[in-house]
Amino acid sequence: MNKQETIEQIKAIVKPYIQNQEAFDALTEDTDFINDLKINSANLVDVILDIEEKYNIIIDNESMEQMVNVKAAMQIIDAKLS
Repeated sequence: MNKQETIEQIKAIVKPYIQNQEAFDALTEDTDFINDLKINSANLVDVILDIEEKYNIIIDNESMEQMVNVKAAMQIIDAKLS
């Protein structure tokens, strides 16, 4: 799976939870889930659960704390899948 495909899949996962459409439309690896997309912490847990389900992985607490932006999510997904 290439980087752009992963970004598109993450984008589809976070879409129901975003509060900032403009930031969502311009989503990049550096987009922050809380500061840019305005996803609240409760919904961020939902995003993580959706990512676990989509990729059939388990994300531990340490990884959850690091998952603050798209790039971190991609790195965690890659690490869990390899």
